Amino acid sequence: MENVLITGGSGMVGSYIDFGTRLTHEELDVTDLSSVMKICKGQQPSVIIHLAAATDLVRCEREPAYAFLINAVGTYTMALAARNVGAKLVYVSTSGVFDGIKKDPYTESDTPNPLNEYGHSKYLGELAVRGILDNFLIVRTSWIFGGGKERDTKFVGKILQKRDEKEVRAVTDRRGSPTYAKDLVKALQTLIKQDTHGIVHVGGGVATRYEVAREALTLAGSQTKITPAISADFPSNYKSGENESMPCSPLMRPWQEALAEYIHTEWHDVLE
Repeated sequence: MENVLITGGSGMVGSYIDFGTRLTHEELDVTDLSSVMKICKGQQPSVIIHLAAATDLVRCEREPAYAFLINAVGTYTMALAARNVGAKLVYVSTSGVFDGIKKDPYTESDTPNPLNEYGHSKYLGELAVRGILDNFLIVRTSWIFGGGKERDTKFVGKILQKRDEKEVRAVTDRRGSPTYAKDLVKALQTLIKQDTHGIVHVGGGVATRYEVAREALTLAGSQTKITPAISADFPSNYKSGENESMPCSPLMRPWQEALAEYIHTEWHDVLE
C-alpha cells in the first residue's frame, strides 16, 4: 500500500487495518484544523482514509451540533488537509444518507435525502469532500458489524449478548446490507489499489434485522426464540427509513458467509 494515513484508527473498522498510520481521536482531533494540517504535512500521505465519525444515532439526534461538528466539520477539515498535501481522500459514509422510501437496494446514482441528524451530517461531509476535492472516493456502507465482544456495540453484538435469553424480538420491516468491517477494509484496499474515484456502494447483500438476528443466534448455537416484530414496537427518538440496503458489491462476499466467519472466529472464546 501507498503512504496511507487513517483517522478513527481505533474504531470498529479502523481496528482491522494493518497498514499505514492509524491515528486515534487522542492522536488526531479531526475538528482541529491546525492540528490536522500539521500532522498531514508531517506525514505527507498519498491517501487519507477518513473513518473518524459520530455514529451513535441517538446522541446525534439529541445533540445535532455534535453530529455536525464531527461528521461535517471534521470531514471538511480532512478534505482541506488532503488538498493541501495532494492526497486522495477516502471517506467512509453511510446508506443512511437516503430516506429509505425506495423499494429496491440503493445505487450510487440515487439522490440522498437523509431523515435524521446522523444521515444529514454524513451527507454534509460528502458534499464537503465533493466540493473541495477532485481526487476523492466516497464509500457508502451499511449495518457494519465487527470487533468481537469488546468492541461490537452495534446490532449483531447486541443480539449475541442476548444469546442466553428465552426470547429476542427483531423487526422484519427494516432492510439493510450487513457488512463485516474486516471485509470492508479489504474492499477499501482494493478500491485504493485500483485508484477508484467517485462514489461506490459496498455491502454484503440485503437482509432484514430479523434475518440477521436469526442467522447470528443460529450460528452461535443459541436456543433463543426469535420473534418477528415491527419497528413501531420499538419507539425511537430519530427517524429512519425502511430501506438502507445496497446491492451486494462484487468486492464483498454474502453477508451470511461473513457473519459465520465473524462469529466463529471473534466470538469463539465467548461462545464456548
